[in-house]
Amino acid sequence: MTGQNADCAPDSGPREECGIVGVYGSSNAADLAYLGLYALQHRGQESAGIVASDGRSIQSKKGLGLLSEAISPFELDDLPGHVAVGHVRYSTTGSGRVQNIQPLVIEYSGGIVAVAHNGNLTNARCLRQAYEARGSIFQTSTDSEVFVHLLADPQHANAQDPLRHALNAVKGAYALIILQADRLTAVRDPYGFRPLVLGRRADGYVVASESCALDLLEAELVREVEPGEIIRIGPEGLRSISLGRAPRHARCVFEYLYFARPDSVVFGEVVHNVRLRLGAALARTWPVEADSVIAIPDSGNSAALGYARESGIPFDIGFVRNHYVGRTFITPAEEKRVSSVKIKLNVIRDAVRGKRLVVVDDSIVRGTTCRERIANLRRAGAREIHLRISAPPITHPCYYGIDFQHADELIAASKSVEDIRDFLGVDSLGYQTIEGMVESVAGDGDGYCLACFAGDYPVMAEQGIGKHALESSR
Repeated sequence: MTGQNADCAPDSGPREECGIVGVYGSSNAADLAYLGLYALQHRGQESAGIVASDGRSIQSKKGLGLLSEAISPFELDDLPGHVAVGHVRYSTTGSGRVQNIQPLVIEYSGGIVAVAHNGNLTNARCLRQAYEARGSIFQTSTDSEVFVHLLADPQHANAQDPLRHALNAVKGAYALIILQADRLTAVRDPYGFRPLVLGRRADGYVVASESCALDLLEAELVREVEPGEIIRIGPEGLRSISLGRAPRHARCVFEYLYFARPDSVVFGEVVHNVRLRLGAALARTWPVEADSVIAIPDSGNSAALGYARESGIPFDIGFVRNHYVGRTFITPAEEKRVSSVKIKLNVIRDAVRGKRLVVVDDSIVRGTTCRERIANLRRAGAREIHLRISAPPITHPCYYGIDFQHADELIAASKSVEDIRDFLGVDSLGYQTIEGMVESVAGDGDGYCLACFAGDYPVMAEQGIGKHALESSR
């Protein structure tokens, strides 16, 4: 279908990140996809799935929890083939639904396909409602399944290029990897919201959300999948076509601030270097006398180091992170519930007792987690706490795949900086300026989405977004 009802409300629900990886040409493609997902585990910790093909049949393994909990390495023997696609997922609504675990595997008139999706479609609810009104049955509550119904729609399926024709009907953010029996297809939306990179191994190709997955697979980083590009990899080799141009590029700046691993190359830049510049900009904008600079691990580490280098204040380790805690460890029962903040981070008391601290974090969304961390530092004897945030205040919802889709969830949308300082219990609070962030990221800021800071939405949100519960794929 090419049209849509303008009065139809698009989807909402959780908007966090996902990690996707595809492998083509390696005899142990599923094993490589498994390793790639390990490198991308930070992008999704609530479910994992791998689908593989030997050119004749397609097999899949999926499960809830961390990758090691969802799929045993011994199960990879059941996934033979030279083509594989994998997915790790975050989701807070409906996370216990096994049906929602990706990659989604669907059989239709065009054959069997597996779809792995990172992003959020702003018109998925409209499209879903239209298909359901025509009798289509959806097996999941994710927006990703919309892609499959579009492919199966005769007006797209009968086109010269069904995928390209179908993608013209969707709006919003998507990085896609699609597996068919003997080929792999990678797609990035014309705005380029979500990252996707292409790598080359001696025996084939790898596509992944971040370059850190390529490093683990000993694949050479070739380039980004360009915004609006469709890359097809099959027996005939690699082919690239254009999906179409957008009025502008809108790469998610939060990849630099929080999501991506510091060792990844994202949007052409090493993430660690960008975060160093963000920290240095903070030090210039918000100087303070202090004894040491500490980070909120892990995404605050590089920015804190940049602040320390620029300010001349010694860098120290104030928190130790427990890297072995999955979300499944946290029980919801009130009598058994332990604060996830205390489980994940522990204060080094001797490093903070009696000290004037600069504490660097990547962002403040709701403020509750940050408040508890500050309280832990106070209990450990910190003399002064000067909080520095490498992102500007988040004042607007995100409709493109991040987990803040309602303005009333954002503390900076309703409180002044001084009110937030009082709420958090810090001696001073300094946010990055939009100008400082833009200069640190890109110099002129061209080609990045800043909607959550400034309200300038590259793709207009349709009526009702943020009020419905159709899940997106982060």
